[in-house]
Amino acid sequence: MYSQIDSNRHKTWFLIFLFVGILALAGWVYGYVVTDEGPSALIIALVISLGMTAVSWFAGDAIALSTTGAKEITERAQFPELWNLVENLAITAGIPMPRVYVIEDESPNAFATGRDPAHSSVAVTTGLLHRLERVELEGVIAHEMSHVKNLDIRVMMVVIVLVGALSMLGDTFLRFGIGNRRGKSDRDNNGGIMVIVGIAFLVLAPIIGQLIKLAISRKREYLADASGSLLTRYPEGLALALEKIRDTNIPLQKTSSATNHLWISEPVPAGGVSRFVAGLFSTHPPIEDRIAKLRNMGDNK
Repeated sequence: MYSQIDSNRHKTWFLIFLFVGILALAGWVYGYVVTDEGPSALIIALVISLGMTAVSWFAGDAIALSTTGAKEITERAQFPELWNLVENLAITAGIPMPRVYVIEDESPNAFATGRDPAHSSVAVTTGLLHRLERVELEGVIAHEMSHVKNLDIRVMMVVIVLVGALSMLGDTFLRFGIGNRRGKSDRDNNGGIMVIVGIAFLVLAPIIGQLIKLAISRKREYLADASGSLLTRYPEGLALALEKIRDTNIPLQKTSSATNHLWISEPVPAGGVSRFVAGLFSTHPPIEDRIAKLRNMGDNK
């Protein structure tokens, strides 16, 4: 479990550093291809992205909960087993108890949100509560509590800022850059190939950024699986829960692409594409792979 946790953390930070490098390169290329104001364009894109993300930072959890129809549980008597699991796992994890929400939906799923443990929430569907045994539900809650403890929402906010900045640079170039691209003789004579490469990079950079964001999201899911198993000391509980979630073919009633990465299992299946393409654009790793890794943890504990 510990080696899995360390591996996923290292891979996440490697991807973030790679992301920052691509963004810095995009700013330099923008300046080379379009104008001498490349660094300024990069700074403006970052500032705008930060401003947009600030709204999500302070209100994103409320938006996610409201769009899914989640209702807060304020008393233990309403859902005693769920309340007790969240409370006990919060004590085990050493974090404040999150606010608890229930979503009236027969699709078994759950998510956590909040910028830090002091402002966190855990939401589960009634379908999950109806279908899972206590040990399985504990595995799911431990996974979501691990997202809170590992500050995954905060990490993804940083990534969203980087993706936003890349997208803005690419969009600005496509809208205004091609027509205003410098035509100086030194560029035409000595840097023609570089300009062509730069244009291709600026067009592809937002797509590359999106793929890196999805890769980071998948690594955070692996990390939450491993960290959650460390909380319960029983990886099989989460593995059994994921099997039931996988085998229950009931779509969520209220979700969107903006919140897909929050759920323990991606609620919108990718239809009509190959497994390879679906894997590239999925916010979650293949559920079969997650189950296999959990069972491998149990075999080697």
